[in-house]
Amino acid sequence: MTPLSTWWLLRRLKTRVWAVRRIGRALKTFVPMTRDVLRGDFRPVPWSAFGMTAFALAYLIMPFDLIPDFLLIIGLVDDVIIVGWLLNRIDLRLVDYRAWKYASVDTYASPHSAS
Repeated sequence: MTPLSTWWLLRRLKTRVWAVRRIGRALKTFVPMTRDVLRGDFRPVPWSAFGMTAFALAYLIMPFDLIPDFLLIIGLVDDVIIVGWLLNRIDLRLVDYRAWKYASVDTYASPHSAS
C-alpha cells in the first residue's frame, strides 16, 4: 500500500467513526435484546433486526459473495463492508429496545443509589 492510499484510508476511517461506534453498539445490544424477546419481556419483536442479522451471518458463511473470498484482500473487504453496513442498519432498528431497556433500568433503580 502506498503512503498516499494509507493516508487516504486513515482519513476516511476518521470521518466514519460514528459508523464504527454504531456497529459496536449494535453488536453489544443484539444479544441482550434476543434474550429479552425470547423470555417475552420485550415486545414488539423487531423482526427486521432479526432478518438482517440472519442475512449478515448467511453472507459471511456462504461461499457465494459479490466478490469471491479467494481474492484475498478484496474478497474479505467486501464482506466487511456489507456486514458492517447491515450492522449499522440493525442498530437503527434497536432504538426502541434501548429506550425500553434504559427505562426499565431507571424504574428498578435502588432508592439508595440516588443519595
